Amino acid sequence: MVEKLDLPYPLLSDPDRSGAIEPLGVADPKDQREIALASMIIADPDRKEVFRFHSRDYADRLHEDDVLEQARLLGLGPTTQRAPRPGTPEPGDKAFPVEMLPYYFRGARFAVQAFGFRHKDISEDLKEDSKAFVAEMDRYYAEIVDLRRRLATVDG
Repeated sequence: MVEKLDLPYPLLSDPDRSGAIEPLGVADPKDQREIALASMIIADPDRKEVFRFHSRDYADRLHEDDVLEQARLLGLGPTTQRAPRPGTPEPGDKAFPVEMLPYYFRGARFAVQAFGFRHKDISEDLKEDSKAFVAEMDRYYAEIVDLRRRLATVDG
């Protein structure tokens, strides 16, 4: 993936979970595929952990602005790197077409919203989760609409 996407940083592969997933405590004990929970761990230049987030499951994600804020709190100056070169990744057989993503995000949003309307007596935690998911789908929808606009400009 590093070569295919011409990434300016290494990626960690931990197929048996012994290199980082288990030692860092990010294994998902409920996942039969033996993968990690979506996690974010930020360390300072001395390798001291200064921030940790673990998702509850595959759908629980930290907002990018929250990650950037945690990084800003380190007070470090900017770094430099070579500009990434866009690669030519090829989608796999199960890839979801980009042009279908707006419909997917809108459908997911309205399904969760309808669930909330249907069950007025749900817990406050579930109400908050539902609101957060709807907001996330709105954000993803806006981003994919913007991406499609930019792609149309490039292609057209």
